[in-house]
Amino acid sequence: MMTNLFSTFDPATSLNYSLNWVSMIMGLILIPYPFWTMPNRLMIMFTSIIQKLHNEFKMLMGVNSEGMTLLTISLFIYILMNNFMGLMPYIFTSSSHLVFSLTLALPLWLSLMIFGWYKNTNSMFAHLVPNGTPNLLMPFMVLIETISNIIRPGSLAVRLTANMIAGHLLMSLLGNKSLDVNNMILTFIILVQIMLLMFEAAVAIIQAYVFSVLTTLYSSEVMH
Repeated sequence: MMTNLFSTFDPATSLNYSLNWVSMIMGLILIPYPFWTMPNRLMIMFTSIIQKLHNEFKMLMGVNSEGMTLLTISLFIYILMNNFMGLMPYIFTSSSHLVFSLTLALPLWLSLMIFGWYKNTNSMFAHLVPNGTPNLLMPFMVLIETISNIIRPGSLAVRLTANMIAGHLLMSLLGNKSLDVNNMILTFIILVQIMLLMFEAAVAIIQAYVFSVLTTLYSSEVMH
């Protein structure tokens, strides 16, 4: 029984351990074996999507970025898989927790910062002061750019988590209200739930894309 609206996102199923986080790898387990071995329509569509993402990320990052585009494409697929798993009934939404999103965002940001300050120190200092900044405002711009750089992993994580929580909360609220209504209102609630589910599917794709694109943009600043 739900004690409050946010208990939908409670990761604990027992006092000793939780099986909810298994949903993070369930998508990989459910992929059929022929998907990896023979070129079918699903594999052709999947390959075309990867190629389009690779071309776009490579354009954002510039030359010599094949390794980083592979990382960001893998990140996109992993987040997308977890977002869609959360749309299925009775499956835990792992991407609605900061533990999930911060685990992805913080190591990526930290590794990029270490690489940038070690390899391109002058370029990293140059990014702290935008072109055309008056001399009087330079100390303030350095402070502002430093703070904005530090909060990047937090903004990435909170953006993904908040967007996944918002739709699920609304769907849970409508689902709880459908228990004590008449048939006409129940039909209307079901139609609204279907529309919300379609909207959440679009949000799942967009949030995975935004997370990977922002990671690509942050890495392009470090590598140039």
